[in-house]
Amino acid sequence: MSLKDDLNSEVNKIFKSQWATRDGKVVPVDEALGLGNDAIKINATVLYADLADSTVLVDSYPAAFAAEVYKTFLHCAAKIIRSNGGVITAYDGDRIMAVYIESNKNSAAAQTAMQLHWATRNVVQPALKNQYPNTDFKLKHVVGIDTSDLFVARTGIRGSNDLVWVGRAANYAAKLSALSDAYSKYITKEVYDRLNDASKLANGVNMWEAVRWSEFDNRVIYRSSWEWPIS
Repeated sequence: MSLKDDLNSEVNKIFKSQWATRDGKVVPVDEALGLGNDAIKINATVLYADLADSTVLVDSYPAAFAAEVYKTFLHCAAKIIRSNGGVITAYDGDRIMAVYIESNKNSAAAQTAMQLHWATRNVVQPALKNQYPNTDFKLKHVVGIDTSDLFVARTGIRGSNDLVWVGRAANYAAKLSALSDAYSKYITKEVYDRLNDASKLANGVNMWEAVRWSEFDNRVIYRSSWEWPIS
């Protein structure tokens, strides 16, 4: 079969095949899904943590230095995500994606974002400055969080495939993580409305500020630069 014939055959098969779907109670892994039209539906909160100005980093600093920044940021993000019950679902260059499905998923994701902000300022940046006292580099990042139903399928070809997370939360969280690094985290109103008091208030003060998402559709979102110390 020629490559063209193979492409035509597979594309038509995907469009014409019926979907086999089921509700999921855990975050799906690759092995839980086939490459055909097979999907798991979950209600989940998605977090994206994105290193800010990574293009400037790789253009202006030695490759080894940039790699160390990537590694330290992503290591801290991964550890903090897991400590808050999140499941790491993807690394994509300078960012990490995580999914939360427990009953406290929105508060857990928000706490993750605040703890990551603390870690970058109090763990990564001091260690970086200690090792490279003459550098002017300052690590910044942005976290985006949203919650929705997700339709999870396996995409790609045999030997090279991954899960695709179809639904608003995955798209919006990624878009939010691309907003200005003047604030370290952005969440949708749907996430904010489900936060517990510990993830919303500090000594009675609201840690989140409502703003309009002018870069998108002008809906209300919330931003914050508060941090949550780690012991």
